[in-house]
Amino acid sequence: MMVRNIRRSLVEYHDILWDIGYAKTWHEANEHLGNLYTEAPPLEDFYAWRDKRVLDECNWYGWFIDYWMEGGLMRDIFTHKITTPKHWGMLMQPTIYTRAELDYDRVVGDQVVTPSYDPHCTNGDVSGGCKPIAVVSAEKLRDFDEGPEETAFIANILKNDDRIGQYVIAPEAWNCIWKELIQRGKGLRTVYQRPGFVEDDYNFSREMLEEMMKELNRLIDKYSGSAWNSKPTANRIVALLKVHRTQIKKELGDVISGRRKLTSKDFLGPEERRRLQVKEEEETGNSTVS
Repeated sequence: MMVRNIRRSLVEYHDILWDIGYAKTWHEANEHLGNLYTEAPPLEDFYAWRDKRVLDECNWYGWFIDYWMEGGLMRDIFTHKITTPKHWGMLMQPTIYTRAELDYDRVVGDQVVTPSYDPHCTNGDVSGGCKPIAVVSAEKLRDFDEGPEETAFIANILKNDDRIGQYVIAPEAWNCIWKELIQRGKGLRTVYQRPGFVEDDYNFSREMLEEMMKELNRLIDKYSGSAWNSKPTANRIVALLKVHRTQIKKELGDVISGRRKLTSKDFLGPEERRRLQVKEEEETGNSTVS
């Protein structure tokens, strides 16, 4: 299972959606695959998507990790409670149902829920089931210092698999492949070849960063608990997310202190908007808060 920094995931998730024209179906997306990573979306498009989607997407990020770590256990995306097959089926069609129609209390209520699993994980569609045998860091793989070690980590997993181990090339070539693909950028175009804006060009409000922190704290607490901390995959997740949390915490501190300057476009929700309005009142002497 590949794990990436939540902040970076949200930015690139939007940009990929933009590449494929915000497609709603596989066929629509497939028609636009040639557009992947070829240009940077206008920041205005990112702002519009961010303000509408980011708070919910933080929950999706954690749900994704839970889904694989728990072998496809059916959970609600927004409350993370174990849910019913009926509710699960609705959640898997987010373009059909509204957020309100997917509300856990509305669909499930107080009924006793028996744990159920995604059939794709139990009927053989995924060989060996959905639980990951290892957790890989996208950031480490791309890092010029840690990349070769992460590459060797992946290669050793494949080499030790009875089904494909015999086809893995010799260890002497692993570092060469990493250099060609990562340092020299050969092979298929990736997110790192996308021209245009850099990560610091994208801002998130205090409210959004706090939501990211909330989800990271939930995941770290869960997978460092006694039910999980004997599993290497859980320990890797915790180690990676702690690094990501430190990065988000620093940015949050910069936003709160004013070291990272935000504009009116970067504020979302009543709490942030009220803070902005109060600040504007102090500067202009005009009351805008009702």
